[in-house]
Amino acid sequence: MTTKVRTAGTPGGSHRHRGLLAVTSALLLAGAAACGSGTGSGSQHGFKPAKQTGGTLTVWVDSSRAAAAKLYQQQHPGVKMNVVTYDGDANGSNYLRTKVSLFNRTRKGWPDVVFSTQNNETTWAVDAGFAAPLDNGLIPRQTLDGWAKGANTPCTVNGTLYCLRNDLAQTVLWYNAPLMKKWGYKVPATWEEYQALGKKVAADHPGYVIGSAGDPWTPEVYLWAGKCGANQITGPKAVKVDTTSAECTRMASLLDSLVTSKTMSLSSVFSSDFDKNQADKILLMPGPSWFGGALFQGTFKTPAKQIAVAPMPRWAADTTPTAGNVGGGTWLLSAHSTNLEAATAFMTWVTTSDDYQANVAPGYPAYAPAAKNWLAKQAASNYFAGDIATPLKDAAQQVWPRWGYGQFSQEAVWAATVTPGLTAGKSIVSLLPAWKKSIVDYARADGYQVSQ
Repeated sequence: MTTKVRTAGTPGGSHRHRGLLAVTSALLLAGAAACGSGTGSGSQHGFKPAKQTGGTLTVWVDSSRAAAAKLYQQQHPGVKMNVVTYDGDANGSNYLRTKVSLFNRTRKGWPDVVFSTQNNETTWAVDAGFAAPLDNGLIPRQTLDGWAKGANTPCTVNGTLYCLRNDLAQTVLWYNAPLMKKWGYKVPATWEEYQALGKKVAADHPGYVIGSAGDPWTPEVYLWAGKCGANQITGPKAVKVDTTSAECTRMASLLDSLVTSKTMSLSSVFSSDFDKNQADKILLMPGPSWFGGALFQGTFKTPAKQIAVAPMPRWAADTTPTAGNVGGGTWLLSAHSTNLEAATAFMTWVTTSDDYQANVAPGYPAYAPAAKNWLAKQAASNYFAGDIATPLKDAAQQVWPRWGYGQFSQEAVWAATVTPGLTAGKSIVSLLPAWKKSIVDYARADGYQVSQ
């Protein structure tokens, strides 16, 4: 059998973070009531499955996960697959939610398995009747116990698991080891040292950068790691929003000072502008675990033995680093699938198999045994300078817990509110109140009770 590949909505070549901005909430909510997949006391696996007819397995992936579907087909030639590439809900585009609303109204069209770059899909997919519960017999408990501690928290609703985390996206500090040594710089352990180094680089090596504030996931790298309580999910439909605390202001001030000194880029690391003008001028770059494969080895094609990894800086008053998180992605199984056996087999393979997760996937696997083997493969590649396993493993346990996964996308909020202001020359500190108002508006539009 062969794999049929087609594109849904947006071009299949879009990257994880090249998505549309969030669409109107009213449109997104439409059709959820038409679901009808339902649960019941006598339902198998905690829900009432559709009639099982088998046939073609339809899988939706973003362009970065297309390799997973291709590899699965190669290893399982007897499975007929329809692989559809879409934007992966990048930047909170909510494409998947919009399409599921349509499928619920027309009672057809649901894919069997979907990958999303977002960790917040269960906030709507469960109520819409799309996501099937996985821990009521579909996937063995022994398998589920292999995920890293806390990895599947975003997938758990009222004690039931509705998705599987693909990879962890804990933030670390990437840096150019040969340049740091050549110029006599010490890798900063604190944010204060990081800021001071940025100013020194501006004076001694103009044109080099130590980070980027030009991406929609900037708050997840810097504000989250800096313990800014802008996105504290306190309940299923409750959020506390505080963007003007001392923790938020000090990180915003740090970023502003580095923007002023021109050692903090305002271009997206995946933009052609950054690739052309700054990709070979990176001295330091705070960012998620997947930067190593997707950014330095992939997009930038940085030569081997240059890039090393250190823990995220901490504030001098803190004893240990705290990390942020940029994506990670989740796999969802449709409660409407007429091919549950094949869908569950694919979903289990794609999240646990070393053939994909350890040997092909660019990011740090959420499935712990695969993560161990993934780290070993990175070390064996001789690409990175020094030990990357220790800082990555440590960072996976250091993600600050008071920044949650709401139904609204922080990336969409930041891109719509802060990025235009930065482009216009405004400071991040001056934009903190507008950022707060935007988060509150987005949250309330999705039915959240907001405290401030």
